[in-house]
Amino acid sequence: MPKSDINKAGWEQSEFPILCETCLGDNAFVRMSKQEFGRSCGTCARPFTVFRWNPGTGMRFKTTVICQTCAKIKNVCQTCLLDLEYGLPTQVRDTALGIESGAPTSEINREYFAQNMESKLDGAKSLLDVSHASSAGKEMLKQLARTDPYYKRNRPHICSFYAKGECNRGDACPYRHETPVQNELSKQNIQDRYHGRNDPVAKKILATHAASMGLQPPEDQNITSLFLSSLPASASEESVRTRVLQSLPGVQPSQLKSVVYVAKSRCAFVNWKDRATAELAAQAWSNGLEIDGETVGVRWGRSKGASGSKGKSVAASSTAVAASS
Repeated sequence: MPKSDINKAGWEQSEFPILCETCLGDNAFVRMSKQEFGRSCGTCARPFTVFRWNPGTGMRFKTTVICQTCAKIKNVCQTCLLDLEYGLPTQVRDTALGIESGAPTSEINREYFAQNMESKLDGAKSLLDVSHASSAGKEMLKQLARTDPYYKRNRPHICSFYAKGECNRGDACPYRHETPVQNELSKQNIQDRYHGRNDPVAKKILATHAASMGLQPPEDQNITSLFLSSLPASASEESVRTRVLQSLPGVQPSQLKSVVYVAKSRCAFVNWKDRATAELAAQAWSNGLEIDGETVGVRWGRSKGASGSKGKSVAASSTAVAASS
């Protein structure tokens, strides 16, 4: 690309894509077609080099959908947008590590942001900084990591004509003859998957893991409190509040109702204003919350069923305990 062509400034040229093992396929002699500036990036909208290949026999052709700069910013595959190290959606990884994406989610300034990030790469494989991630979050990712390639993901798409009962190709049809399943997992898009927001697959993974770790959300929807136990001796109400908000970068401080610290018992109650935020915190802390270098236990609050005040969390009664202590 001539440097004098100012209209193509920031357009990406590359020799080989950034792919995960699953998208690359099990064919050791894969052949790829390459088209410079073949399409616009699905996230930053800048033209980039598009690669297209067949990952294996009986599989569908795959193509890159985002540019390499955007892939390096989030350390994801250019095709499936899953994390290259753990094989997980970005929302799962960012929730476990407490990472907040700084990339703009709207069309405003997204090309400018990508160009600035490209200048910071300087040969680096990724701009993802996990040095400040907690050990509990890293352990959570190790438990959830998909280490083996899942080639079933490369199968052809479902034949839309078969779903309507109109396909006349029979066995010669290159698409799958199956009845499509319509559920929350079928409603995905590139932007949400890349930025890690409202990803139904990530939500299912996080909810399943939290339940397996004993943090199944209680049936009482009025419970919005989490109980932290075995706090370090150096902990205080302010330090707990600060650490809680740091571990959930996507949560605003206004969503935290209160933190009740009981010094005598070395425990605390974290009360949220809504149930959705409480469930998000439980999912992020399913392997424990790290405070002052120590991992503390996390449990859901309980209803005061015995006292007849159904629907109120046990955290509400802890205020009096904290005041008396």
